[in-house]
Amino acid sequence: MGQASQHCYLIGLGSNMRVPGIGGPAKVLAAAVKAMAAAGLVIDEVSRIRPSSPVGPSQRSYANSTALISCADEPADLLAKLQAIETSFGRRRRGARWRARPLDLDIILWSGGVWLSPGLVIPHPLFRVRDFVLGPGAEVAPQWRDPLTSLTLRQLAARVS
Repeated sequence: MGQASQHCYLIGLGSNMRVPGIGGPAKVLAAAVKAMAAAGLVIDEVSRIRPSSPVGPSQRSYANSTALISCADEPADLLAKLQAIETSFGRRRRGARWRARPLDLDIILWSGGVWLSPGLVIPHPLFRVRDFVLGPGAEVAPQWRDPLTSLTLRQLAARVS
């Protein structure tokens, strides 16, 4: 039996809340990387954790990072895994859109290029203007090209910094 083909993904990680039993946002991100590995995702590289200002009405600063991962999952299946991990960290998907959250895991890019489906768009629609995604993304995958602009993550990061 043949092995399923592997896909590469760039995952954005963010937290601006303390999680009981884990700690503050930076510790939440480290624990989230371990949870992704425990869910069968191969962690190829993780950027350093960076502080960032909140987007929207939240008053709490964020800790952000990116992870370059490999797995056989198609994007919709990976999204389900990532949302299950978010839920296990106390994330609830109701209420204000940009409120404080214990863990946010976003699929930013994938090796298949563009993915469009209800509830999931890859590349992430806002990643090109978010330095808290582009900086860490350029750290782990500087030559990865945005399939829509053909610019590398390094080039995109230079434009927003």
